[in-house]
Amino acid sequence: MSEVKLAASTRTEFGKGAARRIRRDAKVPGVLYGHGSDPIHLTLPGHELLLALRTPNVLISLDIDGKTSELAIPKSVQRDPIKGFLEHVDLQLVTRGEKVNVEIFVHTEGELAPGGNLLEHVLNALPVEAEATHIPESVTVSVEGLTAGDSVLAKDIPLPSGTKLAVEGDTVVLQVLAAQAEEPSEESAEGDAAAEA
Repeated sequence: MSEVKLAASTRTEFGKGAARRIRRDAKVPGVLYGHGSDPIHLTLPGHELLLALRTPNVLISLDIDGKTSELAIPKSVQRDPIKGFLEHVDLQLVTRGEKVNVEIFVHTEGELAPGGNLLEHVLNALPVEAEATHIPESVTVSVEGLTAGDSVLAKDIPLPSGTKLAVEGDTVVLQVLAAQAEEPSEESAEGDAAAEA
C-alpha cells in the first residue's frame, strides 16, 4: 500500500464562490473528519491529489499548515461530470493500526470453459476490513474453467493477511452466465418466407 504526502492548508471561506476561487488556483476544497473530532476544512493541491487518487484506497499523509501531520483515506470524491476535474474531496482520519472498512477491486484471471459463456461481476468491489496502513489495492480471482451456472462467493476469494470480509461469506461476487442464442430478426424471417413462396 502506498502512502502519499500532501501539503494542505486550512480554509476559512466556504460556499460556492470560495470553492470556485480555490479551484481557479488549481487546488481542491476538502474536509477531513473522523474520530469524533470537529471536521477540518482544507485546501489541497489539485494535481498532486488527482495523481494520489489514481491508487484505490490510497493512504494520504497530510501536512496541515506545516504544523500537524495526519493520516487519511479518501471517502468521497466529487468530480465535474463533463470535464472530470476534482470539485471536492472528503477524507477520513485514520491512525496506524486502526481497522477501517473499504472496498477493494476484484480482478479476474484465467479463461472460462469453452462455449461462449459470459462472466458477470455482481460486485466490482469487495467490502473488506483492513488495517488503515495496509489496505490492499485489489484481489485477484481465478475463473479458469468455470462454466454456466458457476459462481464465486466472497468466502472463496483469497484475502491478504490481516484483511477480513465485511460482507456475508455467501455473497455472490462473480457468476457465469450461459451465452444467449440470438433470435432471428423479423426482417430475415420475412425474407425467408418470401424466398419460400
